[in-house]
Amino acid sequence: MSVVPAGVLPGATAVQDGGAGEAAALGPRARLWPSLAAVYRAQLSRARVARIPLLFVATFQSVGIMIMMRGVVSGGGEARFVVSGASVVVVAYVALNLLAQYFGQLRASGGLDHYATLPVPPAAVVLGAAAAYASFTVPGTLVTAVFGCVLFGLPLGNLWVLVAVIPLAGAALSGLGAAFGLLAPRPELATLLGQLGMSAALLLGVLPPDRMPGAVRLLRDLLPSTYGVEAYAHTFAARPDWALVAGDMAVCAGVGVVSLAVATWAYRRAAVR
Repeated sequence: MSVVPAGVLPGATAVQDGGAGEAAALGPRARLWPSLAAVYRAQLSRARVARIPLLFVATFQSVGIMIMMRGVVSGGGEARFVVSGASVVVVAYVALNLLAQYFGQLRASGGLDHYATLPVPPAAVVLGAAAAYASFTVPGTLVTAVFGCVLFGLPLGNLWVLVAVIPLAGAALSGLGAAFGLLAPRPELATLLGQLGMSAALLLGVLPPDRMPGAVRLLRDLLPSTYGVEAYAHTFAARPDWALVAGDMAVCAGVGVVSLAVATWAYRRAAVR
């Protein structure tokens, strides 16, 4: 066997010169929106199997709450909060409770290591998962709202407002749920936090605020989903105050931006550990 010096091999000079020169430039960083779309499609496909049970449980829970409240609230202003609160509870069940469980299990099982190796921004992972989970709430929220309006005799003309309420309330609650799952040291604690948050959205959102003590109303004002409930409830008036509705939605959007930013920071913190 003959040994040929490396210096006389074809392309050896180019390799040696390349090693002595500057390092090859890396490819461009992944952009946020294409990465977000890819994560969203992947999460949507993964959760599609559990879609029907998920919609059934969330919708059945909210419909049952309205049926029970029908014996306490006959109509009027209190019925508006019952229907709007029960509709937003569908969003809270998925975006807050289930997302907290998902990220808590993902962190405990080492699934974050998989996402850390992908060339996607951390914000795309959080936003993509949150958007996929929130997408499943749309049919259940609409069914709950229509059933509640028929049950309490409320108008259906402004049902289109849910097109804005669902994503804004979903963003605020999804960021909170993702933060619970990523910051909790154990998945059991993440599940507990998610369930407590959903219970708070249920009790403070469905019950009429006029019947709450002052301290409880203060807690209600601190809950992100409250402003989605308020925005939808105001549309049942004979002449809705659209400025007030827009203000509630703006607050909900601002809380959503902050909560998703906190969830993104929590993802970076959990991914590097």
